[in-house]
Amino acid sequence: MNDTTTIKNILEILTTKTQNYTPTLIEAIIKEYRKDPFIILICCLLSLRSKDVVTIHVCRKLLQKATTPQEILLIPQSELEHIIFKIGFYKNKAQVLHKVSAAILNDHNGTVPRTLDELLTLPGVGRKTANLVMGMAYGVPAICVDIHVHRISNRLGLVQTKTPEETESALEKIIPQQYWIEWNNLLVKWGLNVCTPRSPKCATCAINHLCKKVLTHK
Repeated sequence: MNDTTTIKNILEILTTKTQNYTPTLIEAIIKEYRKDPFIILICCLLSLRSKDVVTIHVCRKLLQKATTPQEILLIPQSELEHIIFKIGFYKNKAQVLHKVSAAILNDHNGTVPRTLDELLTLPGVGRKTANLVMGMAYGVPAICVDIHVHRISNRLGLVQTKTPEETESALEKIIPQQYWIEWNNLLVKWGLNVCTPRSPKCATCAINHLCKKVLTHK
């Protein structure tokens, strides 16, 4: 069985098995607040190094106050910190939200850019956030590699990489482009529920027969 066949089988199985799983943060945000690129961007930034179960409540609280760059900039720094203080690094994230809002207004005519290079010029935006925004907000094929995608892709034996950047490049070579966006979504859900970092549930894993069980510490 080649990599493409294996990947298609994994995608088909996980699509079915995760139907009733808790939506990812961005899935939930899109359902509740529409597919707005700026909303998706700021929620991605808030989610960095924070658990979705905490971030979703913080996002909702912030979005009650502001959903545009202009509205974010109208919130004083101290008030913005108070709104998001339940997530980690809230002081830094409040600064980033102000800076990214100003950059979008001043440098991009108030519109979140849709290309990787432009997104990476925004304060606080790395490849993971940029790719997630491209895929989820604009439908541009992109592979967002977070800790789950990096770890599970290696554990499955599909790639042999040491960094998320290496994983992104390696996956782009073996995953058909039409599946790039959903790869992140499905592996995040699987990583949270089945293929957990510690004590993965291999005995009940629906893709156990497709997994090479490569031991990693990533």
